[in-house]
Amino acid sequence: MTIEPPSLNMAEARISSGHLKHNIREIQRCVGTGVRIMGIVKANAYGHNVHKVAETLEAEGVSDFGVANIQEAIELKTGGALKKPANILSFSSPIIPQIEYYLHHHIDMTLCDTAIMKAASAIAAKHDRKIGVHIKVDTGMGRLGLPPLQALELLREAAQEPGLELKGVYTHFAESANSDFTNRQFKEFKAMTNAYEAESGKTLCKHAASSGTLLNNPEMRLDMVRPGILLYGYKPYPALSSLVTVLPVMQLEAKVIFIKTVTQDTTISYNRTWKAPRPLKIATISAGYADGYHRALSNRSVVFINGKSFPQVGTVTMDQFMVDIGTENDVKIGDRAILFGWEGPSLDQLAESIGSISYELLCSVSSRVKRIFTDD
Repeated sequence: MTIEPPSLNMAEARISSGHLKHNIREIQRCVGTGVRIMGIVKANAYGHNVHKVAETLEAEGVSDFGVANIQEAIELKTGGALKKPANILSFSSPIIPQIEYYLHHHIDMTLCDTAIMKAASAIAAKHDRKIGVHIKVDTGMGRLGLPPLQALELLREAAQEPGLELKGVYTHFAESANSDFTNRQFKEFKAMTNAYEAESGKTLCKHAASSGTLLNNPEMRLDMVRPGILLYGYKPYPALSSLVTVLPVMQLEAKVIFIKTVTQDTTISYNRTWKAPRPLKIATISAGYADGYHRALSNRSVVFINGKSFPQVGTVTMDQFMVDIGTENDVKIGDRAILFGWEGPSLDQLAESIGSISYELLCSVSSRVKRIFTDD
């Protein structure tokens, strides 16, 4: 008889495939059948495990994926999770030595530089191939991309290059909210793409809307939308449109590894930032900032144990933190502590308490935390 050992992981991230499926179906329902969906899976799918997430999204009909750079693109392309040919767009403009990798792995590149355009075309033509490119237009984000008039000229030139396949044109909004600035960005983008399509007689895949804009501004969905945080169960800000209902995909858990009774005025953890107001019990939890539970949460957060909420106390350390479990409870060593997720504290509220955002806290969950996929 084989005896399965208990989990030896001190901290675990439970990833609900069921919740991820629910979220992508909600987005599909929201945007309708005429709009493509590019699943944003950069940063290891916001910390959720890019291969498992991409596999789940592909099974739900998603065939476009967005990553940050060529390294992430190659990892996704060669990881074995995708079963069908997929369109993978790297949102970073490459440097010339990287171009061969885009060609070899069939990765679409972001193009916003004439020298890169010429080099990419020449390298592809030498191999009698084409590289798929999307032109990036900077309408106000101030990151990558050319201003609309320069981007229009780059579009014209790229369309003539024998080694390039012009697959799309896109911009990125600086604000998720429906604002005058967002409307101006969209107006400039549409004017530029309309001008190109009118003079060339060709239609391009146009995309601009990420999670917030696809909810707030239906007219900005265009040919493709790029949901990121929405896939993982959160909105760019909690008060955003109720057009979709999404569920947290990650639940971060740890274990109660020690319990002790302390007297009144006992101080807890580094720098003695918390003092016991009365005799009570302190439970030590097996996670810390090395696992992604931010030090800034010290004395600001709660955890759920056996369905009850307990305040975190003292400074969060690298590998552990402590909670006040009072005097009357059923907490015991080995119990699960829910740090955030569908059974525990709201990640949005945790993020707000330290001036952060859900994106950052998800991406902070470190590689030493084992991801466990479930279908619930």
